Amino acid sequence: MSAPPRLPDYGSVLEEVRKVRRAGVVRLREIDTPELSRIARDHPAGEGEPSGGTVEGLLRAAVFGIGGGSLQTAAEYSLGLAQGTRDWPPADRRRRAAQVYGVSVERFRKHHELMVLGQIAEQVVGLAARPPADAFPDTVRLPAAHRDLRLALHGRTVAVTVHVHSVDLLRDVDVVVSPTNTYFALPAAYKSSVSATLRRAGARKDPAGGLVEDHVHDELRGWVARHGTPGRAALPGTVVATSAGALADQGVRRIYHVAVAVPRPETNDYDVQSADITRGVARVFALLAEESRTADPPLTSLCLPLLGAGRGGLPPLESFGALWAAVEAELARGADWDIHFVVRRHARADLIERLLAGLAERGNP
Repeated sequence: MSAPPRLPDYGSVLEEVRKVRRAGVVRLREIDTPELSRIARDHPAGEGEPSGGTVEGLLRAAVFGIGGGSLQTAAEYSLGLAQGTRDWPPADRRRRAAQVYGVSVERFRKHHELMVLGQIAEQVVGLAARPPADAFPDTVRLPAAHRDLRLALHGRTVAVTVHVHSVDLLRDVDVVVSPTNTYFALPAAYKSSVSATLRRAGARKDPAGGLVEDHVHDELRGWVARHGTPGRAALPGTVVATSAGALADQGVRRIYHVAVAVPRPETNDYDVQSADITRGVARVFALLAEESRTADPPLTSLCLPLLGAGRGGLPPLESFGALWAAVEAELARGADWDIHFVVRRHARADLIERLLAGLAERGNP
């Protein structure tokens, strides 16, 4: 059996992805990419994924893992992976990627391109976190959808659960945290983000599927109206609590909406700062403690998604680091909350598990 995979350094992977962007995949043999080459060799793609075993195959698998949309399209153009672009000069590829977002080349270079290349690097790191192809030579195993971890932190054992499924499948978790923008404007219920999914799952419908009550949306709009902020942005890190609507049938009692996404004027893009995530999660814990004192029974469990790692464009590693800074600070002071994380992809769950396993191995004085 092979040794456990070595998690590569994100910065090294990102630098090599930048080299590929400048050269294009047509010139891969001319540039030095030792980290990408090692990952491609040790983690060839499996069935149902783009062919692996080469650096180009690895990059195609990483871009494929982004999951579609403008981000994936821009990634394909940036590296020369889109059909017919292998031999395009880097300036032409950048110009076409900028058109995907409807921005100038210069704005794309300074802002969007950093996000695009960062997401490709995160996908590569996630692929590297998977067991090598020969790790289970005799059996095929389904990865666990719920991972129970026990961490040695600050002189005590802390239980953490990582859920690998859509957020609307959570059960018996008192509070679910939902990322939102600083205007507390929820996306349409048919979209795929965490906030849209929670809005959809919290709504009451008639037997034919027609909307009867849009609980989460209406309560959030009510908060905005009561606090006199319609059309005016709240401070990043602001937290608003609503009921969970129909999710109460699954044992979810509250949704805490955290304003972490700051819209860019006259665009469809957002800016998310790690410090705002940490600040917002710290306020989540303060609100949880306040509401728990009057709730019957008390609130005891909290579930966090990777805030800002979707439309916000933060790499999952950076998002989790910002989350964990607030979580660990809360645990360090002796809080006894039942902590959960929820992600949709096993690669992200693998990353969280490896990061927390490292903390558990070292412990804290």
